[in-house]
Amino acid sequence: MNAMNNPEHALTLAKSLMDQGLVGLALGLSTTQQERLLQYLVLLEKWNQVYNLTAIRELNKMVGSHLLDSLSVVAFLAGKNILDVGAGAGLPGIPIAVAKPQCQVTLLDSNHKKAAFLRQAVAELALKNANIVCERAESWIAPAGFDVIISRAFSDLGEFVSVTGRLLASDGVIAAMKGLYPFEELERVPAGFRVREVRRLQVPGLEAERHLVLIERA
Repeated sequence: MNAMNNPEHALTLAKSLMDQGLVGLALGLSTTQQERLLQYLVLLEKWNQVYNLTAIRELNKMVGSHLLDSLSVVAFLAGKNILDVGAGAGLPGIPIAVAKPQCQVTLLDSNHKKAAFLRQAVAELALKNANIVCERAESWIAPAGFDVIISRAFSDLGEFVSVTGRLLASDGVIAAMKGLYPFEELERVPAGFRVREVRRLQVPGLEAERHLVLIERA
């Protein structure tokens, strides 16, 4: 019987991959935090069968491509108030909320089915530091500026900054998660903003290139 047909074996494999990955990322998470991360993946896999939240459907592949990829940015995020724009299935926002309980994480997505999943995940994981907003980023009026605005979903860096810049606190940072080094996109950062740095990320178990672009007000 393979892992796909044996949920218990699949979960054991996913936990093993996650444990190795957390060591690789040097993230010391509590047992409760680790359990929440696995619980989140199981919930995502379950909802995925009906709502098509993510293209990756196997639990063990979700560990590297979704969970560890999201957690690879945690060390570079300062500030207490984080906004995940285009949160989709909760990546990277939910793993960040689990890993950084001292931070308040807002998950913003205009898709009602995805927002429903996010609400369910936040409730089941008992994440007191996460809240869901089902609005378009272009029109949402935030109660206050955010220390960090992050996205894994925006295709273009210039557009991401243009759309979300008004939601940024004066000394905040926009964090764009990218694959290959985005040479051309860096040249399209709007006036009034500048690139602070581009970090190459090492995601355990993932062969693909990953970068984090950090942008601040000029």
